Amino acid sequence: MPAVDKLLLEEALQDSPQTRSLLSVFEEDAGTLTDYTNQLLQAMQRVYGAQNEMCLATQQLSKQLLAYEKQNFALGKGDEEVISTLHYFSKVVDELNVLHTELAKQLADTMVLPIIQFREKDLTEVSTLKDLFGLASHEHDLSMAKYSRLPKKKENEKVKTEVGKEVAAARRKQHLSSLQYYCALNALQYRKRMAMMEPMIGFAHGQINFFKKGAEMFSKHMDSFLSSVADMVQSIQVELEAEAEKMRVSQQEFLSVDESVYTPDSDVAAPQINRNLIQKAGYLNLRNKTGLVTTTWERLYFFTQGGNLMCQPRGAVAGGLIQDLDNCSVMAVDCEDRRYCFQITTPNGKSGIILQAESRKENEEWICAINNISRQIYLTDNPEAVAIKLNQTALQAVTPITSFGKKQESSCPSQNLKNSEMENENDKIVPNATASLPEAEELIAPGTPIQFDIVLPATEFLDQNRGSRRTNPFGETEDESFPEAEDSLLQQMFIVRFLGSMAVKTDSTTEVIYEAMRQVLAARAIHNIFRMTESHLMVTSQSLRLIDPQTQVSRANFELTSVTQFAAHQENKRLVGFVIRIPESTGEESLSTYIFESNSEGEKICYAINLGKEIIAVQKDPEALAQLMLSIPLTNDGKYVLLNDQPDDNDGNSSEHRGAESEA
Repeated sequence: MPAVDKLLLEEALQDSPQTRSLLSVFEEDAGTLTDYTNQLLQAMQRVYGAQNEMCLATQQLSKQLLAYEKQNFALGKGDEEVISTLHYFSKVVDELNVLHTELAKQLADTMVLPIIQFREKDLTEVSTLKDLFGLASHEHDLSMAKYSRLPKKKENEKVKTEVGKEVAAARRKQHLSSLQYYCALNALQYRKRMAMMEPMIGFAHGQINFFKKGAEMFSKHMDSFLSSVADMVQSIQVELEAEAEKMRVSQQEFLSVDESVYTPDSDVAAPQINRNLIQKAGYLNLRNKTGLVTTTWERLYFFTQGGNLMCQPRGAVAGGLIQDLDNCSVMAVDCEDRRYCFQITTPNGKSGIILQAESRKENEEWICAINNISRQIYLTDNPEAVAIKLNQTALQAVTPITSFGKKQESSCPSQNLKNSEMENENDKIVPNATASLPEAEELIAPGTPIQFDIVLPATEFLDQNRGSRRTNPFGETEDESFPEAEDSLLQQMFIVRFLGSMAVKTDSTTEVIYEAMRQVLAARAIHNIFRMTESHLMVTSQSLRLIDPQTQVSRANFELTSVTQFAAHQENKRLVGFVIRIPESTGEESLSTYIFESNSEGEKICYAINLGKEIIAVQKDPEALAQLMLSIPLTNDGKYVLLNDQPDDNDGNSSEHRGAESEA
């Protein structure tokens, strides 16, 4: 027998739109077979009940047998022999229509009963399994929607576990129902052939036995034909049993997998992430704006095709283009109360779509895959090897030659006395590391999000303030709203670029700043985030202020007393960071580390911050304050010199911004 079309059981768990489309073809075929079976049964019942109209009944049956060829089954592979056999039976029926008497019992047992059993057993089973599969799919969709709405900020582990178990149970139920449904549809392709032939064999034998004219009407050629048809049906039965056993074994293998395949985010502690993907497919939640402040989420099937991100709703025949990935950028974002979200940004910097993955692993793999595709790696001869090489290069680029926790070594003896004094001051600024370095997990919690931009573009800020003055809810004010800057004993300006900030666990050691530097630089390299916002950092004896260089508007302000730790990188002298302690409404305090790249040496910024703290410490004692200010040398124009104040040729800024100076 020729092979038949089959649904692949291994595609049941993925439940992709392609599988659903193929499934709809099988369902259409089953519906057509059901209609045809009902019509064939009606014709056989007419033969059974209309002995006086046997001629007309057999003529109708003959026509109905010929109609099988015209049914246009979507899965008609292997039906040629069935069609030729039915054609031959049609001729036999035309010869038998001259007989007007039929034994009702024989017809009922050998012709009508098999087709009724086929309809009531096989076709009804397929219909029932279809309904169960639909219910299981709907239940799985509801559980996934519930799981996707789990809050991010107020995460309840008990609720998360319960919802995860509910998703796993619904997914397993859907998997089981889909496997049973697929097996039934595959078996139906064999049973429909037998169902078409067995009744006709019984009908033929009944006619022969009843009229006692078999020897005259049916030649030996007819006997051999019936025998061959019976052998063909028997071979189909054997093939069906073998295929059923094979599907049963496969079904057991698929159901014996680890429960983790049903549970989303099962390996959240240490997921095995493949960062070298050049194509990716799976379900994601797409955020759609429904109003000015309202949004909705839609679960859709996404896949990459070349340099494009495609989207295919369930039930659609093909996917459509949703985003061109060439030269785009992608990064994880905080999005309302949803977890595992990432945003795709177009090459011109315009924000694109926001998507949500169902687990941390899926989230990071999607980001890595889109990042690799945006580099047009898929156009190379060996894209997998190129992706592996690029990711290894990126990781090596952000791995320091020596540890960030390396203790500061004393300067060489050839340095002059002034530098030695500065080192003594720096010892106060950057405390030495302890004998035993803390682990990274003790400094920064794993998975802590990194904020890469805290400064709004100047044009956006002006648009918000155009027309009238207002109080900025983010604490950003114009320079004139800080009168203490005019009276401050210390005013020092530095050109800096913000690299990133993140929450930390402690401010007792500078190791937390070095670890934050490592993680921020690694994240920027891995996710191709090269854009940085340039600002002026004003250090006064009261605060640290970030000022927009174009509009001279203060973007952020930190009280100097809230700066609990600050340090510059030992190897990359332009990297500097500080820890801010901020009180929360709950009575507790939060710690955040801010990392910058400066045009001048980071030690100058640290020295200025330390000087501001010393001024705060002695400002109530006029004599101590005067002694402190006298200890700082002056330039010819009456400015205080901070560190070894020399012009920096690499800064590329105006003279008033070079070095690190303060006015008294």
